[in-house]
Amino acid sequence: MAAVRLKDLAQKEDRLVAGHGMCLGCGIPIIFKIILRATDDPLIVTCATGCLEVCTTIFPRTAWNVTWIHSAFENAAATAAGIEAMYRALKNKGKIPQEKKIKILAIGGDGGTYDIGFQALSGAVERGHDFVYVCYDNNVYANTGGQRSSATPLGASATTAPAGTKSPGKIQPRKDLTRIMAAHKIPYVAQASPNKWLDLYNKAKKAFEIEGSAFINVLCPCPTEWKYEESQGIKLAQLANDTCVWPLYEVEKGHFKINYKPKQKLPVTEWLKSQGRFRHLFKEENAWIIEAIQAQVDEEWEELNKLAEM
Repeated sequence: MAAVRLKDLAQKEDRLVAGHGMCLGCGIPIIFKIILRATDDPLIVTCATGCLEVCTTIFPRTAWNVTWIHSAFENAAATAAGIEAMYRALKNKGKIPQEKKIKILAIGGDGGTYDIGFQALSGAVERGHDFVYVCYDNNVYANTGGQRSSATPLGASATTAPAGTKSPGKIQPRKDLTRIMAAHKIPYVAQASPNKWLDLYNKAKKAFEIEGSAFINVLCPCPTEWKYEESQGIKLAQLANDTCVWPLYEVEKGHFKINYKPKQKLPVTEWLKSQGRFRHLFKEENAWIIEAIQAQVDEEWEELNKLAEM
């Protein structure tokens, strides 16, 4: 893929403009300012209810500089499938020129993707609709009060899985949605994070250019629910890569490729200790949870490396 400079990307049209209400230190604006620059074609975006939707479309204003549709919490992928079916039908009827390219992007948070939107997403990609789905994964229902989702990591404290004398936080490990999407055998699946902007841009560009369904899962730091100092989001995303809590990889036509291997794999405590949602884990009685998190990360990293060698 041809090299791209950050300076050149900065000169491109901004499709998510100023005036949104995202929290200071939120990863969402960085993620989508990069992704939306990865195609020059006309773009139709359908966005599930969530942080991105609420903060960018406070009536009567909008921060979107593209054709944009608000979907319900659970059906962004179904909306994208309907748009794509209509687009193909209009081309077949000659109402849209065959050579005209319009890209379709569906967006959801982890609540609207891992959980209540999963059925629509799985069905849409199984049918082979030609669109890109991006999940911004902030590990929690951040828009509705900080409830745990199936993306919430083991041991994290959330409003519906609070840490206290009777509970160590969430007791289930997070769902590995990226691997689940790869199991659908769709043309392209990737995992990315905002600290590696070029990797994210290249994956988004590939997803837009490929024919068929594409899925990108992006780690999205959240100062409100992760409870970190606002300037530390990108550093935390890097630590997620360096500890292999959030490895960067892609699956193209069934072939796994790891995009980043840390020179020195750091212990998970380096990622956990800067987040208030994990503060309780450093009490002596909860040491077993940190050990369980480390064991899970080590096992998944080993599995991923084996898949990439096949």
